[in-house]
Amino acid sequence: MTTPPPILDLGYSLCPNDTFIFHALHAGLTPSPLPVREVLEDVQTLNDWAVAGRLPMTKISYRAYFEVMDRYVALRSGGALGRGVGPLIVTRGDVQDLNGAAVLSPGALTTAELLLRLVFPGVQVLRARYDEIMPAVARGEWNGVRIDAGLIIHESRFTYPQHGLHKRLDLGAWWEGETGLPLPLGAILVRRDLPHDLQGQLNEAVRQSLEYAYAHPQASKAYVRQHAAELSEEVMQAHIDLYVNAFSLDVGEEGERAVQELHRRAVAAGAVAPSALPLFVR
Repeated sequence: MTTPPPILDLGYSLCPNDTFIFHALHAGLTPSPLPVREVLEDVQTLNDWAVAGRLPMTKISYRAYFEVMDRYVALRSGGALGRGVGPLIVTRGDVQDLNGAAVLSPGALTTAELLLRLVFPGVQVLRARYDEIMPAVARGEWNGVRIDAGLIIHESRFTYPQHGLHKRLDLGAWWEGETGLPLPLGAILVRRDLPHDLQGQLNEAVRQSLEYAYAHPQASKAYVRQHAAELSEEVMQAHIDLYVNAFSLDVGEEGERAVQELHRRAVAAGAVAPSALPLFVR
Protein backbone atom coordinates (compact mmCIF):
# COMPACT_ATOMS: atom_id res chain seq x y z
CA MET A 1 0.00 0.00 0.00
CA THR A 2 1.06 3.58 -0.74
CA THR A 3 1.37 6.10 2.10
CA PRO A 4 -1.49 8.61 1.71
CA PRO A 5 -0.45 12.11 0.62
CA PRO A 6 -0.75 14.98 3.16
CA ILE A 7 -3.15 16.78 0.80
CA LEU A 8 -5.33 14.89 -1.65
CA ASP A 9 -5.42 16.34 -5.17
CA LEU A 10 -8.94 15.72 -6.50
CA GLY A 11 -9.51 16.19 -10.21
CA TYR A 12 -12.95 17.03 -11.58
CA SER A 13 -14.44 19.02 -14.42
CA LEU A 14 -15.87 22.52 -14.52
CA CYS A 15 -19.27 21.12 -15.48
CA PRO A 16 -22.17 21.97 -13.15
CA ASN A 17 -22.76 18.37 -12.08
CA ASP A 18 -19.18 18.02 -10.79
CA THR A 19 -18.93 21.42 -9.11
CA PHE A 20 -22.34 20.80 -7.49
CA ILE A 21 -21.22 17.41 -6.11
CA PHE A 22 -17.77 18.46 -4.88
CA HIS A 23 -18.39 22.00 -3.62
CA ALA A 24 -18.97 21.01 0.02
CA LEU A 25 -15.95 18.70 0.09
CA HIS A 26 -13.71 21.32 -1.55
CA ALA A 27 -15.00 24.07 0.77
CA GLY A 28 -14.53 22.00 3.95
CA LEU A 29 -18.24 21.95 4.72
CA THR A 30 -18.29 18.17 5.14
CA PRO A 31 -15.78 15.73 6.69
CA SER A 32 -12.86 14.33 4.76
CA PRO A 33 -10.16 11.88 5.86
CA LEU A 34 -7.59 14.12 4.13
CA PRO A 35 -7.50 17.80 3.19
CA VAL A 36 -8.68 18.13 -0.42
CA ARG A 37 -7.25 20.38 -3.13
CA GLU A 38 -9.34 20.88 -6.26
CA VAL A 39 -7.79 20.31 -9.69
CA LEU A 40 -10.24 21.57 -12.31
CA GLU A 41 -9.84 20.39 -15.90
CA ASP A 42 -11.91 19.19 -18.85
CA VAL A 43 -12.74 15.47 -18.76
CA GLN A 44 -10.47 14.52 -21.67
CA THR A 45 -7.49 16.07 -19.87
CA LEU A 46 -8.44 14.18 -16.71
CA ASN A 47 -8.70 10.99 -18.79
CA ASP A 48 -5.19 11.54 -20.13
CA TRP A 49 -3.84 12.33 -16.68
CA ALA A 50 -5.34 9.12 -15.29
CA VAL A 51 -3.51 7.12 -17.96
CA ALA A 52 -0.34 8.81 -16.70
CA GLY A 53 -1.32 8.11 -13.06
CA ARG A 54 -1.04 11.80 -12.20
CA LEU A 55 -3.78 12.23 -9.56
CA PRO A 56 -4.65 10.06 -6.56
CA MET A 57 -8.40 10.77 -7.00
CA THR A 58 -10.10 11.91 -10.17
CA LYS A 59 -13.22 12.13 -12.30
CA ILE A 60 -12.89 10.06 -15.46
CA SER A 61 -14.94 8.70 -18.34
CA TYR A 62 -15.92 5.05 -17.87
CA ARG A 63 -14.27 4.27 -21.20
CA ALA A 64 -11.01 5.71 -19.87
CA TYR A 65 -11.46 3.83 -16.58
CA PHE A 66 -11.24 0.56 -18.48
CA GLU A 67 -7.72 1.61 -19.57
CA VAL A 68 -6.47 2.24 -16.02
CA MET A 69 -8.17 -0.44 -13.93
CA ASP A 70 -4.79 -1.82 -12.91
CA ARG A 71 -4.06 1.42 -11.02
CA TYR A 72 -7.46 2.85 -10.09
CA VAL A 73 -10.76 1.65 -8.66
CA ALA A 74 -14.11 3.46 -8.89
CA LEU A 75 -15.93 4.91 -5.90
CA ARG A 76 -19.58 4.01 -5.55
CA SER A 77 -20.50 7.70 -5.11
CA GLY A 78 -20.02 10.81 -7.22
CA GLY A 79 -20.32 9.30 -10.68
CA ALA A 80 -22.61 9.98 -13.62
CA LEU A 81 -24.95 7.22 -14.76
CA GLY A 82 -28.55 7.43 -15.77
CA ARG A 83 -31.28 7.37 -18.35
CA GLY A 84 -31.78 10.14 -20.87
CA VAL A 85 -28.20 11.30 -20.28
CA GLY A 86 -26.45 9.99 -23.37
CA PRO A 87 -24.25 11.77 -25.89
CA LEU A 88 -25.88 12.94 -29.10
CA ILE A 89 -24.75 12.77 -32.70
CA VAL A 90 -25.70 16.06 -34.37
CA THR A 91 -25.48 17.28 -37.97
CA ARG A 92 -26.20 20.42 -39.96
CA GLY A 93 -28.70 18.53 -42.10
CA ASP A 94 -30.02 15.08 -42.79
CA VAL A 95 -27.09 12.65 -42.96
CA GLN A 96 -28.50 9.21 -43.81
CA ASP A 97 -25.47 6.98 -43.19
CA LEU A 98 -22.71 7.85 -40.75
CA ASN A 99 -20.53 4.86 -41.63
CA GLY A 100 -17.64 6.48 -43.45
CA ALA A 101 -18.70 9.97 -42.35
CA ALA A 102 -16.29 12.37 -40.64
CA VAL A 103 -17.42 12.82 -37.02
CA LEU A 104 -15.86 15.22 -34.53
CA SER A 105 -15.45 13.55 -31.12
CA PRO A 106 -14.65 14.98 -27.67
CA GLY A 107 -11.90 12.42 -27.08
CA ALA A 108 -10.59 8.93 -27.75
CA LEU A 109 -11.13 7.84 -24.13
CA THR A 110 -14.65 9.20 -23.73
CA THR A 111 -17.63 6.90 -23.24
CA ALA A 112 -19.24 8.88 -26.05
CA GLU A 113 -16.65 7.79 -28.62
CA LEU A 114 -16.87 4.16 -27.47
CA LEU A 115 -20.64 4.22 -28.06
CA LEU A 116 -20.14 5.90 -31.45
CA ARG A 117 -17.79 3.11 -32.55
CA LEU A 118 -20.14 0.40 -31.25
CA VAL A 119 -22.99 1.78 -33.37
CA PHE A 120 -21.04 3.06 -36.41
CA PRO A 121 -17.73 1.13 -36.64
CA GLY A 122 -16.94 2.71 -40.03
CA VAL A 123 -16.85 6.35 -38.95
CA GLN A 124 -13.84 8.57 -39.52
CA VAL A 125 -13.11 10.25 -36.18
CA LEU A 126 -11.50 13.62 -35.63
CA ARG A 127 -11.19 15.10 -32.16
CA ALA A 128 -11.66 18.47 -30.48
CA ARG A 129 -12.46 19.81 -27.03
CA TYR A 130 -16.13 19.18 -26.31
CA ASP A 131 -17.13 22.87 -26.32
CA GLU A 132 -15.54 23.41 -29.76
CA ILE A 133 -17.56 20.69 -31.49
CA MET A 134 -20.89 22.44 -32.15
CA PRO A 135 -19.35 25.55 -33.78
CA ALA A 136 -17.19 23.28 -35.97
CA VAL A 137 -20.17 21.20 -37.10
CA ALA A 138 -22.12 24.38 -37.82
CA ARG A 139 -19.21 25.57 -40.01
CA GLY A 140 -18.80 22.15 -41.60
CA GLU A 141 -15.04 22.01 -41.00
CA TRP A 142 -12.40 21.51 -38.32
CA ASN A 143 -8.86 22.74 -38.96
CA GLY A 144 -9.58 22.78 -42.67
CA VAL A 145 -11.06 19.26 -42.76
CA ARG A 146 -14.70 18.62 -43.72
CA ILE A 147 -16.94 17.58 -40.82
CA ASP A 148 -20.21 15.71 -41.39
CA ALA A 149 -21.36 15.33 -37.79
CA GLY A 150 -20.42 15.97 -34.18
CA LEU A 151 -20.54 13.90 -31.02
CA ILE A 152 -21.73 16.18 -28.22
CA ILE A 153 -21.75 15.73 -24.44
CA HIS A 154 -22.42 17.65 -21.22
CA GLU A 155 -24.58 20.78 -21.51
CA SER A 156 -24.33 20.70 -25.33
CA ARG A 157 -27.36 18.41 -25.41
CA PHE A 158 -29.42 21.42 -24.23
CA THR A 159 -27.92 24.05 -26.52
CA TYR A 160 -27.28 22.41 -29.92
CA PRO A 161 -30.45 23.90 -31.54
CA GLN A 162 -28.95 27.36 -30.95
CA HIS A 163 -26.24 26.39 -33.45
CA GLY A 164 -28.76 25.33 -36.10
CA LEU A 165 -27.93 21.66 -35.60
CA HIS A 166 -30.18 18.60 -35.74
CA LYS A 167 -30.11 15.47 -33.60
CA ARG A 168 -29.14 12.44 -35.71
CA LEU A 169 -29.05 9.86 -32.91
CA ASP A 170 -29.23 9.79 -29.12
CA LEU A 171 -26.58 7.22 -28.18
CA GLY A 172 -27.97 6.95 -24.67
CA ALA A 173 -31.36 5.96 -26.04
CA TRP A 174 -29.61 3.39 -28.26
CA TRP A 175 -27.81 1.94 -25.22
CA GLU A 176 -30.98 1.78 -23.13
CA GLY A 177 -32.84 0.10 -25.98
CA GLU A 178 -30.05 -2.45 -26.41
CA THR A 179 -29.48 -3.26 -22.74
CA GLY A 180 -32.38 -1.96 -20.65
CA LEU A 181 -29.71 -0.48 -18.36
CA PRO A 182 -28.71 3.08 -17.41
CA LEU A 183 -25.78 4.51 -19.34
CA PRO A 184 -22.45 4.79 -17.48
CA LEU A 185 -20.76 8.08 -18.36
CA GLY A 186 -18.26 9.08 -15.68
CA ALA A 187 -16.80 7.71 -12.46
CA ILE A 188 -14.74 8.99 -9.54
CA LEU A 189 -11.58 6.94 -9.16
CA VAL A 190 -9.04 6.49 -6.38
CA ARG A 191 -5.70 4.75 -6.62
CA ARG A 192 -5.93 1.03 -5.86
CA ASP A 193 -2.71 1.18 -3.85
CA LEU A 194 -4.19 3.57 -1.27
CA PRO A 195 -5.23 1.83 1.97
CA HIS A 196 -8.60 0.12 1.66
CA ASP A 197 -10.02 1.91 4.69
CA LEU A 198 -9.03 5.26 3.15
CA GLN A 199 -10.75 4.30 -0.11
CA GLY A 200 -13.95 3.66 1.83
CA GLN A 201 -13.60 6.91 3.77
CA LEU A 202 -13.17 8.87 0.54
CA ASN A 203 -16.28 7.23 -0.89
CA GLU A 204 -18.20 8.33 2.21
CA ALA A 205 -16.75 11.85 1.94
CA VAL A 206 -18.01 12.20 -1.64
CA ARG A 207 -21.44 10.87 -0.67
CA GLN A 208 -21.69 13.33 2.22
CA SER A 209 -20.63 16.21 -0.03
CA LEU A 210 -23.48 15.40 -2.42
CA GLU A 211 -25.95 14.99 0.43
CA TYR A 212 -24.93 18.44 1.66
CA ALA A 213 -25.46 19.87 -1.82
CA TYR A 214 -28.98 18.44 -1.92
CA ALA A 215 -29.77 19.70 1.59
CA HIS A 216 -28.32 23.20 0.95
CA PRO A 217 -28.90 23.89 -2.78
CA GLN A 218 -28.01 27.59 -2.47
CA ALA A 219 -24.60 26.90 -0.92
CA SER A 220 -22.94 25.76 -4.15
CA LYS A 221 -24.63 28.19 -6.56
CA ALA A 222 -21.81 30.76 -6.66
CA TYR A 223 -19.18 28.02 -7.09
CA VAL A 224 -21.14 26.35 -9.88
CA ARG A 225 -21.76 29.73 -11.54
CA GLN A 226 -18.07 30.64 -11.31
CA HIS A 227 -17.06 27.68 -13.48
CA ALA A 228 -20.07 27.40 -15.79
CA ALA A 229 -18.79 29.72 -18.53
CA GLU A 230 -21.70 31.31 -20.41
CA LEU A 231 -24.42 28.89 -19.35
CA SER A 232 -27.74 30.35 -18.29
CA GLU A 233 -29.15 29.60 -14.85
CA GLU A 234 -31.77 27.38 -16.50
CA VAL A 235 -29.20 25.32 -18.42
CA MET A 236 -26.99 25.00 -15.32
CA GLN A 237 -29.88 23.63 -13.29
CA ALA A 238 -31.04 21.34 -16.09
CA HIS A 239 -27.49 19.98 -16.32
CA ILE A 240 -27.43 19.21 -12.58
CA ASP A 241 -30.93 17.72 -12.61
CA LEU A 242 -30.01 15.40 -15.50
CA TYR A 243 -26.55 14.19 -14.52
CA VAL A 244 -26.83 14.12 -10.70
CA ASN A 245 -29.26 11.46 -9.52
CA ALA A 246 -29.65 8.42 -7.27
CA PHE A 247 -26.77 6.68 -9.06
CA SER A 248 -24.54 9.58 -7.99
CA LEU A 249 -25.22 8.82 -4.33
CA ASP A 250 -24.53 5.11 -4.84
CA VAL A 251 -24.08 3.24 -8.09
CA GLY A 252 -26.22 0.38 -6.77
CA GLU A 253 -26.64 -3.11 -8.18
CA GLU A 254 -28.21 -1.90 -11.43
CA GLY A 255 -25.45 0.62 -12.00
CA GLU A 256 -22.81 -2.05 -11.41
CA ARG A 257 -24.48 -4.27 -14.01
CA ALA A 258 -24.49 -1.36 -16.46
CA VAL A 259 -20.76 -0.76 -16.01
CA GLN A 260 -20.04 -4.49 -16.33
CA GLU A 261 -22.02 -4.60 -19.58
CA LEU A 262 -20.23 -1.56 -21.01
CA HIS A 263 -16.90 -3.16 -20.13
CA ARG A 264 -17.99 -6.48 -21.70
CA ARG A 265 -18.96 -4.76 -24.95
CA ALA A 266 -15.75 -2.74 -25.02
CA VAL A 267 -13.73 -5.94 -24.60
CA ALA A 268 -15.80 -7.75 -27.27
CA ALA A 269 -15.18 -4.87 -29.69
CA GLY A 270 -11.44 -5.11 -29.08
CA ALA A 271 -11.34 -1.62 -27.59
CA VAL A 272 -9.96 -2.67 -24.19
CA ALA A 273 -8.30 -5.67 -22.58
CA PRO A 274 -10.27 -7.98 -20.27
CA SER A 275 -9.77 -7.61 -16.50
CA ALA A 276 -10.90 -9.61 -13.48
CA LEU A 277 -10.28 -6.76 -11.01
CA PRO A 278 -13.27 -5.47 -9.01
CA LEU A 279 -14.83 -2.41 -10.62
CA PHE A 280 -15.84 -0.63 -7.40
CA VAL A 281 -14.56 0.02 -3.91
CA ARG A 282 -15.88 -2.60 -1.47
